[in-house]
Parts: sequence; structure tokens; C-alpha cells
Amino acid sequence: MTADFPPPRYVGTRGAHPVDFRTATLSGLAPDGGLFMPDRWPDAAGRIRRLAGAPYAETAAHLLTELGGDSLPPAAAAELAADAYRAFTHPDVAPVRELRDGLHLLELFHGPTLAFKDFALQVLARLFDRFLELDGRRALVLCATSGDTGAAAIEACRGRRAMAIVVLHPEGRIAPLQRRLMTTVDDPAVFNVAIEGTFDSCQSLVKQAFSDRALRRACGLLAVNSINWSRIAAQAAYYIHAAHQVGGPPPVFAVPSGNFGDCYAGHAAACMGLPVAGLVVGTNRNDILARFFATGRYHPGTVHRTLSPAMDIQVASNFERLLYEIRDRDGGAVQRDMAGLARGEAIAVDERHRATIGERFTGSRVTEDQTIDTMRDLRDACGIQIDPHTAVGVAAARQAGALDSQYRATSAPVVALATAHPAKFPDAVRQALGEEPEVPDPLARCMDAPERLTTLPADYARLADHLRRAAATAAEHAR
Repeated sequence: MTADFPPPRYVGTRGAHPVDFRTATLSGLAPDGGLFMPDRWPDAAGRIRRLAGAPYAETAAHLLTELGGDSLPPAAAAELAADAYRAFTHPDVAPVRELRDGLHLLELFHGPTLAFKDFALQVLARLFDRFLELDGRRALVLCATSGDTGAAAIEACRGRRAMAIVVLHPEGRIAPLQRRLMTTVDDPAVFNVAIEGTFDSCQSLVKQAFSDRALRRACGLLAVNSINWSRIAAQAAYYIHAAHQVGGPPPVFAVPSGNFGDCYAGHAAACMGLPVAGLVVGTNRNDILARFFATGRYHPGTVHRTLSPAMDIQVASNFERLLYEIRDRDGGAVQRDMAGLARGEAIAVDERHRATIGERFTGSRVTEDQTIDTMRDLRDACGIQIDPHTAVGVAAARQAGALDSQYRATSAPVVALATAHPAKFPDAVRQALGEEPEVPDPLARCMDAPERLTTLPADYARLADHLRRAAATAAEHAR
């Protein structure tokens, strides 16, 4: 299969001029401070239909070709995708399992760190490898994690000669197993930093670093958070793969959401031609997205700790991509919105645009009790354990009316994204089910290993100094 040509170019959501896929991947954040977006969505409906029955890696390679254009020829995309998914433990990579009448579970936890982030980050690290080699340079990967991104990024980037990686996590606010998957990695080019604050504090520090041009040049910073467009491109593949596995009418996807990148990937697949009946955005008590889809107002609140810590977020970075579309791709309007948000002002959307986005998105807020009840209900009814984030997505679909009280689909098939293995959240499993999750080997191996991390305040000057030292240390070890 071949993509439409000319391929998309990538523009900044706040007005930056177009660049190619390679430049967007290596830049992460657009020079205007916004996020990269394709200047047009490829019209790929026919080619998506012909992917029915294709192996997962072939679907992923096709998406990368559609969106990568001249930066990633079809043969290179096929080789990269095959290599990225070779270590996944399930032969179908992203299997779909029917639980009840019309309720399907898309299992996204068969990668090396048992979470959906592996799907994008195994691809992104290989893209970095390819593009850095073409440029003949080294880079320092920087990311913030609310749980799973950090371990997946470290696993994807470790051992690569041209890269070192620094991961920020909020001290005491991620599950112990999630932390240990990162901090027990013994590699001189891997640096873990516990930030005294929330995930939003970590995310803000990362954005400041990428806005600091002198630091970016000095350290060769690369972004692996979902602000990087290539992550969205890679994740869109499993929506297409799942829809083909389910068959029949277009499905509703139920997506537990914090930073909105996973759900936006489903939107991207739909914009490229995948028939989708709807996207249910499930949030926990940190409900900025659910409130937006209900009221048309986007305004951060206080971050609360919950059983689903990867979603304990009140500033969803990828919302800016949807806002860019809502504002009719007017970068100046988005710039004004984001400046107002930085001053503590709400972003408001009029009724016309609310109605338009409501045709695809529904938001639901799920309580802690509802999360526990959903975990218990699916164990009792289907004999499976699910993690609390997955439970938020399923409960949100039920609240939105896509599932009935017995978790049966009410009209369209429902595909709930199972974003992590339940063993990563043993405390939640014990609380909900009164039993222990089965611990896979990758988690068991990290339980007794020594941890390596640095604790820093949420202070940009301190972080910038640490990044310079990390880049220098990694470069010395690479010699």
C-alpha cells in the first residue's frame, strides 16, 4: 500500500510554519510553544478498509507511511514496525477479547513494560535512532511520567548509543511498581528524577525545558511525551486493528484519559477514515476533560490522588490539539487561549463547536467507588482482573449509555482500552477484589533490585543544571 502524496506537513498549534515529519519528530514541541499537527488529514478510508486481517505490525507501518511521507519510506516503516513489536508477548500484539455481549477488551499490556505506552515508545525510539543517525548527533531524551510513560520510555531508549534519557516523576504519586520499573534500570545513560510536586509540576518543567532554546541546543533535547506527534501516529494503529478484529458496525471506544493523547489517537484514526461510533473519555476525580465535554469550559482544578494515578492530571497537554481544530486551525486564537489559561482563565467553547465535538466525544467522571465496583463486577461476571485505569474506561462507557447495567453493549460494539496489566496496581486489586494479582516476570525481577534516582524541587533552574550534567555524563560514558 502507498500513501497519498504529497504527504502532510506539520504545523504548530500556535502558528508555527510547516515542517516535515522528521523535523516534527525530533523537535517534539513546535517553535511557537505549541504542538505539531498535520496540515491535513490523509484521506485513507479505502486503504484502512484493506488492512482488515493484516498483522499488527503491517497496520502500524501503514499508518507511519501515511503520516511520515518522504521522511519514512514504506520499506523503512515496515522494518521499523516489525522490529518494534517483535518483543511483545502475544502473537497478535494487541489482542481483542469479547467479555460480554458487545463489550470487548483491547489488551494493550503485552509489551515489555506491560502498558499501552510501549506501543508508541518502541516506535518512537527507533524513529529517533534513524533520524539521529542521519544527522550524526547525540540527544538527551526528556519526559515526565504520571505512571507508565517513564518505564516504557526507558525500556525503549536504553542501550542506544546516540541517546540518554531523563525521566521526571512526581515524588510519592505513582505506584511503587511503576516507580521501580524505572529506578532499578542499571544504565549510565538513564537518569530518574523525583520531583517534589504533582505530575502537572513535572509536565510544566518539561515544557519550560523545551521552550529554553539554549538548553535544547546544549543538551540536544528530544521529547517522548505525547506532545510528540509521532506517538499519536503510532497509537492510532491499534484503533484500526481493534475495529477490524471486532468487525460489524463502527465501534465506540472507551478510553481512560489523563493527558488525552491516547484518546486523541483514536480521533486521528477517525479523521483519516476509520469509522468510529464515538469516543468515551473516562476520567477519575481529576475531571477536567469530563467537565469540558459536559460544559464547554476548560479550567484546571486541584490534583487529587486516586486509585488510577496515571490519570491524576488537571492539565491535559493534548487538549491543545483538539482546541486547534475547534478554533478552525487559527494558531493566533489558540495562542490567546493558552496565554489566558496560563493566567488562570478558563477556555470557553461556544454551543456550535460543542455540538460538533459532541458528535464524537463524550466525557464521564468516575468515582473511586465506581472504579472498585467495576473491577469487582468484571471479575465476578467474566473471571478477569482489570487495572483501575481500565475500570475507569469501562465505567465511563456505562455512564455514557454505551453499556447497560450488565455491561452489555446497548447499540454499537464497545471496545474498552485495557491500558495496563493489573499487577502494576496491586493495592487497587487487593482493595477491589480481596486477592493478589498474578505478577509477570518483568515486575517480579524489579522488586528486589536497588533503585537509582535523584530528588529535586519543582524548580526549573535546578532541573536545567541537572539536565546539563546528565548530558555530559552520558556523553562521557558513550566515548
